[in-house]
Amino acid sequence: MSNSVVVQATMTTLLLALSIQLPLRMGVFSFAGVGCFGIGGYTAAILLSKFQMGTWTAILIGTLLAGLLCYLLGLVVHKLTGLYLGMATIAFTLIVAVVATNGGTLTGGASGIFGALGGLTNLHVFLLLAVVIIGLAISEYGRFGRKIDTVREDPELAASLGINVTRYRQMAFLASGLIGGLAGAVTTLLRSTITPAEVNFHMVVMVLTVIIIGGSASWLGALIGAVIITWLPTMLSFVADWEPIIYGVLVALAAIFLPNGILGVAKDLIRRRKSRDGIPPAPSRTPGTSQEPDDSPSAAEPEPTLSSPGGAS
Repeated sequence: MSNSVVVQATMTTLLLALSIQLPLRMGVFSFAGVGCFGIGGYTAAILLSKFQMGTWTAILIGTLLAGLLCYLLGLVVHKLTGLYLGMATIAFTLIVAVVATNGGTLTGGASGIFGALGGLTNLHVFLLLAVVIIGLAISEYGRFGRKIDTVREDPELAASLGINVTRYRQMAFLASGLIGGLAGAVTTLLRSTITPAEVNFHMVVMVLTVIIIGGSASWLGALIGAVIITWLPTMLSFVADWEPIIYGVLVALAAIFLPNGILGVAKDLIRRRKSRDGIPPAPSRTPGTSQEPDDSPSAAEPEPTLSSPGGAS
C-alpha cells in the first residue's frame, strides 16, 4: 500500500471520526454519523453511477441528505441520553445497512455499488477536511465553546443560564450528519465502491477506537487516533492474524491508562513542564465556567467545579 493511499485513508477516517467526536463533545452519545456515512456514500454513488451527475453535485446532495436525516433522527430521540441514545443511534446505523442490502438494483443489494469513481484527488479531500476542522476548532474556543462545555458537563446549569440545551443537541445531530455524509460521499467516490458491510457495527467500533486512543475533547484527539489506527496496520503487517488482538489490547490499555486519550496526556505533560519551569499556566477554560446565558450577555459567570472534558453523558 503506497503512502498516498494511506494518507487518503487517514483523511477519510478522520472525517468519519469527527462526525462522532463532535456530538460526544456536546454530551451526546451518538454514533449516527456512521449511519450517515452510509447514506452519503450510497447517495453519491447512485447519483454518479446511475444518474450521471457530477462529482461535486453528488457529494453535495449526499452530504445534505445525510444531514437532514440525522437531524430528523435527533428530533425523534431527543429525550434519550447516555447508553440508551447510543443504542438507538447504533440501531439507526444498522437500519441503513439493512435498507442498503434490500435496496435491489438501486443499491446493488449485498454486493453494493461498484464503478462510482469521482474526479477527486487527495488535495480536494484535504481542502474539505481543512474546512471541517477550521469550523470545529472555532467551536472549541470563545463563548460558543464555553456553552458547549456547559451543555456537556451540566445540562441543568446550562438551562438555568438560558442556554437552549435541546437546540444545541439538535445542532450536534445536524453537524454529525453533515460530516458523516461528507465522509461517506468522499470515501465512496475515491474508492469507487460501497457495500452494506462497510456500514455496520465494526465501523462504530473502529471510530470509537480512534476517539478513545486520541481523545474526545478536541478535533486534535481525533486526528491523533486516526493517524495511529490508519498507519498501524502498515507497521504491524508482519503480525497478520494477530492484528485484531493487538487492536483490542490497545483499546483496553487506552481506556484504563489514558481516560482522556493521548491528547489529554500531552496536555497534562505540558502543564507540568510549565509548572516545573516556573511559567504561570494560562487561565484554564474549565467547562461550564465563564458562561453567559443566550439572552443576557451581562449575566454573572458561574464557577462550578466540573470534571475534566472528554466524558460524554
